[in-house]
Amino acid sequence: MKNMTSKILLSIFIATSSSAAVADSMWEKETLDAWLDGKAETTLLLNSNLNSFDINTYVKGQVVTLTGSVENKTEKALAEELVLSLDNVKSVENKLTIIGTENDQDPELVQVLTDTKITTIVKTRLLMSEGVSGSDIEIETQDNIVLLTGSVGSISEHDLALSIAKNTSDVDKVIDELTVIN
Repeated sequence: MKNMTSKILLSIFIATSSSAAVADSMWEKETLDAWLDGKAETTLLLNSNLNSFDINTYVKGQVVTLTGSVENKTEKALAEELVLSLDNVKSVENKLTIIGTENDQDPELVQVLTDTKITTIVKTRLLMSEGVSGSDIEIETQDNIVLLTGSVGSISEHDLALSIAKNTSDVDKVIDELTVIN
């Protein structure tokens, strides 16, 4: 009987501790999702090129779903890129609808919006990167060509800044005018 009681107590202990571990893990995931949701909302709100009040975010399992409406495909891509650049975001499901018609848009306006999107994304990625001080780097974009000016603290910081700019969607060329200050 004593052996049976020990087995029952051991079983209860294992079941209770595993339930607590599962609950703790679920709580951590839900907290991370809520934190990511707030971070995504804030990132979209702070971007002056988007009407963030028309964009909704929902996060589950570190996957951010964007719903709502934007004026054009550039704004849709900008919203996705901004959220995707956030740490801990696994992916973005972009379900934003475009309420403007692309055919009615002036090609020059589309280019200006694309250049603005590129500048915003590069700046955001530089500021979010732990390996580069993005606050000392100026970014200008014209016709999908990015100009980087300012200063960085090392060659590796310089190379990372260039890589971030080059690997941003829609960038055709990067002009490097960064100064390395030791």
